[in-house]
Amino acid sequence: MSIKMLVFDYRESERNFFGNNKFENFDITFYSESLNEDFIKNLSQDQLNNTMVISVFIDSEVSEAVINSFKNLRIISTRSTGVDHINLKVAEEKNIAVINVEGYGSTSVAQFTIGVMIALVRKIIAASSYVSEDSRPCSNFLGRDVSKLTIGVVGTGAIGSAVCKLAKAFGMNILTYDIAERQELKINYGVQYVDFESLLQKSDVVTLHMPYTGENFHLISEKQFNLMKNSAYIINTSRGEILDTIALYNALEMKKLAGAALDVVMCEQLSFRCGQFSKNLGYDLKCLEEAKVVKQLAKMDNVIITPHMAYETQDAIDYILEVSFKGILDSIKGGNKYRVC
Repeated sequence: MSIKMLVFDYRESERNFFGNNKFENFDITFYSESLNEDFIKNLSQDQLNNTMVISVFIDSEVSEAVINSFKNLRIISTRSTGVDHINLKVAEEKNIAVINVEGYGSTSVAQFTIGVMIALVRKIIAASSYVSEDSRPCSNFLGRDVSKLTIGVVGTGAIGSAVCKLAKAFGMNILTYDIAERQELKINYGVQYVDFESLLQKSDVVTLHMPYTGENFHLISEKQFNLMKNSAYIINTSRGEILDTIALYNALEMKKLAGAALDVVMCEQLSFRCGQFSKNLGYDLKCLEEAKVVKQLAKMDNVIITPHMAYETQDAIDYILEVSFKGILDSIKGGNKYRVC
């Protein structure tokens, strides 16, 4: 008897993996849509009764109602490190294993971070737009030499550490903030751990690489922007909830910051998913306000906004899927590898 599995948030970039690997004991159905309380109404009674494994990405919302809709669910596998889109309490109460993937984006996200940093500091996006659009006024594209700058890395886990190593290769001065200090970074890469306020005050580029815990909601807001240099840039490739987007917009408008790069924002489905902005029903006022501010930010020459793609290389995606299936197979056999709960 095969294991019935539903894969949500399925993307073209994942097609090769499933085409190149055979899962003989699995009956897999793919959905490009996200799993949530609305979409679950489209599933058949057979799927709700017999599905044992679901695979999702962070766009899905695996709430209590969603979990309770499945009668024989045994495993929730998320193709991400973060699990806050899954109701872990309910999953644990129902003895459903939740599996995630750690460390898949360290190289990809670190490279992306350095890439958007250079694009900001050298004004590459604004200069490209100037050439391609006849009506744009003449602008000053004078940049900075990154080797003369100080980068402040908030969070030195796998991704933050990788950013430090790349920054060292560019000759940058590196400040970091984290609860746990990594001796390897201090000894081999000249990294200096400082308190959070000092990092904000002294850095020319501040880049965020920490998980969202709820306690660090809007960790970067008006107070923190006021501590930063007027010539500083901020980059967020971690989670949108960590940075106050409205406060960022105000800081940029008042020229308290030189620029920003955001690969993540709050309420990403509304800002990033195709056609979502016009479908306002079902979103709360905070999300609507967030989406409006994101659209305003995207019009600024000194802002780069990308749709949560920092991790998205074929190498990283293949790794995510490989580890996901290792975790699923291990859990089916009664193991705890890659389990969150």
